[in-house]
Amino acid sequence: MTKLDSRPAGACRACGGALTFPFCDLGLQPVANSYVPLEARNKPDPVFPLRVMVCEECKLAQLDHIVDAGGIFNEYAYLSSVSSSWLAHAKAFCETMTHRLDLNRESFVVEIASNDGYLLRNFVAAGVPCLGIEPAANVAALAVQAGVPTQVRFFGREAADALLQERGRSPDLIVANNVLAHVPDLDDFVGGLAGLAGQRGIVSIEAPHLPRLVENVQFDTIYHEHYAYWSLLAAERLLARHGLAVFDVEPLSTHGGSLRLFAQHAAHAPGRSAMLESVRNEERAAGLDTARFYEAFEPRVGGVISAFRTYLAEQKAAGRKVAGYGAAAKGNTFLNAVGATDRDLVFVADANPLKQDHLLPGSRIPVVAPDEILKSPPDDIVILPWNIAPEIKRSLRAAGWQGRFVTAIPSLQIHAGLA
Repeated sequence: MTKLDSRPAGACRACGGALTFPFCDLGLQPVANSYVPLEARNKPDPVFPLRVMVCEECKLAQLDHIVDAGGIFNEYAYLSSVSSSWLAHAKAFCETMTHRLDLNRESFVVEIASNDGYLLRNFVAAGVPCLGIEPAANVAALAVQAGVPTQVRFFGREAADALLQERGRSPDLIVANNVLAHVPDLDDFVGGLAGLAGQRGIVSIEAPHLPRLVENVQFDTIYHEHYAYWSLLAAERLLARHGLAVFDVEPLSTHGGSLRLFAQHAAHAPGRSAMLESVRNEERAAGLDTARFYEAFEPRVGGVISAFRTYLAEQKAAGRKVAGYGAAAKGNTFLNAVGATDRDLVFVADANPLKQDHLLPGSRIPVVAPDEILKSPPDDIVILPWNIAPEIKRSLRAAGWQGRFVTAIPSLQIHAGLA
């Protein structure tokens, strides 16, 4: 396992303000995607504080301890293409943007944190020149094998400058899906976006929306790989400091509720959309610029944890066998916050071969291939990646599993059907 280091944040990574508003403290936890090889089962997991504070100036919710990004992302176990619903989401985005921007063989698209080529392969198929930038060498190699041009590096001003020199032009579209949360050096990253976009390039950013996280008690999306938790308020303030203006947003259902932001150099950005004003007004009415919005969250987290602990105790007393599905990072945060172990969940099944034959960090629950569910059927399956629960339910029912499904967020739900 890669050695990891941690340091206190000290101040807001977006504006330098003081981190004064408490949001959520989940104690000491291992890094969520640091899956444990079976031969290392007796070695303790390195653990670090997992606590979110909020900047009193720009209201960015962020971790107050930073685990080194190089140790987390140089090799990574998450593969975007494992989820069919995520592939469909990416395909629809590419088709929409091709039409909206009239992309063709003379165009150029760049995706930051392009993972295994799950999105850019749509542009490759359409004949639109593109390039992925991905720091995890193992998943970048999969993209290259699939025919997606990919550079293995972290993105920032230096990478942007090198790409501009190499290509001699700015991209028509820069895609940054679910990466902004993973960036420790926001000034360098957003400065790189602004420099690469130039005067006319469009920047498209997707990020889970903080009000949805709060509304649905999605505390399990807090983990060390997610350095920050984004509202439109905080994102606009950050982008504006680098000369980028948000001109449109799209609310999305992905990841429990996300926003897609469209930004361009402020001097050339079109007029602000009605949806942008609507989301601004929603956040204003919810009080995102005040301490009360953030300080009310943690007691609700405690209620969810308590309910799931009660469920596990009841199943154990009844002699029922409980397993999990989806060895997702969010599931690791959740299980470690609950204090669950392999005495509570006999295994977690996952379709990703990079996670199979490993143990979950912290809880040390074994990760197995999905066919283990039918070989050794549990009574209940806890769906840990609740954001793709319908997809998982359909797949397991089609395979012949007949037990109960359980989800814990935003509240404990136990059901025998597909609903």
